[in-house]
Amino acid sequence: MPCFLKRGGSQGLFLASKVLELGKKKTEEIDKISLETEVWEEEEENPAKAFEEEKPKVVVETHLEGDKVVAWKDWEHVYDSGYYGKPVGTDRLEIALVEAVLLLKRGRITVKKEGRDLALNELYEHSTKTDSRFAHRYRVYEDLRERGLLVRTGFKFGCDFRVYERGVQLKKGPKSAKEHTKWIVYAVPEDYVCSFQELSRAVRLAHNIRARMLWAIVDNEGDVTYYQITRHKP
Repeated sequence: MPCFLKRGGSQGLFLASKVLELGKKKTEEIDKISLETEVWEEEEENPAKAFEEEKPKVVVETHLEGDKVVAWKDWEHVYDSGYYGKPVGTDRLEIALVEAVLLLKRGRITVKKEGRDLALNELYEHSTKTDSRFAHRYRVYEDLRERGLLVRTGFKFGCDFRVYERGVQLKKGPKSAKEHTKWIVYAVPEDYVCSFQELSRAVRLAHNIRARMLWAIVDNEGDVTYYQITRHKP
């Protein structure tokens, strides 16, 4: 059953329901707990698996700079293949730590610090020290990317991630309805507590940019369950 979070007053009614499908198919089978974004009809149709098995043609060298890594050369091989990072002019690509850890894990980049290549566990440890919420944020980011979804950071929108439908190409200027952000995602631990005012702000933000608001709840085993939060006026 869906979970009704609050009723009455100007806040209206908040409805939380498990989201089982984040892609081609949508279901209202709330009683199922399985978090499968998509049921692949055939194994070879899974774009995420195909992506993981494809060896990168170019391994891009990056440098750790505080809360990000920066690529100065060949960065189009990272950006163009999956819209990782943020181009700054034509000079460099700035990559968020959640993106960098996944790219390093997949062998797409190397990360240097003081002239030395960092191991995956070293970059992960640095990231957790830089961001106290990194472990949960990274787990959600990796999960969404493994499902073949286009994921961008959501700092300027006050959320963790912006997620687009499969096949969307990022562009500036006018966009079709499909090309807009479909979900804004907040990564939280299973014991997370927030006020209804905070919840209301998050839902209103999603509504203002014509997106849906998702809570991505990470449990102690590292599994992720997505709840879509909607607001209904009585």
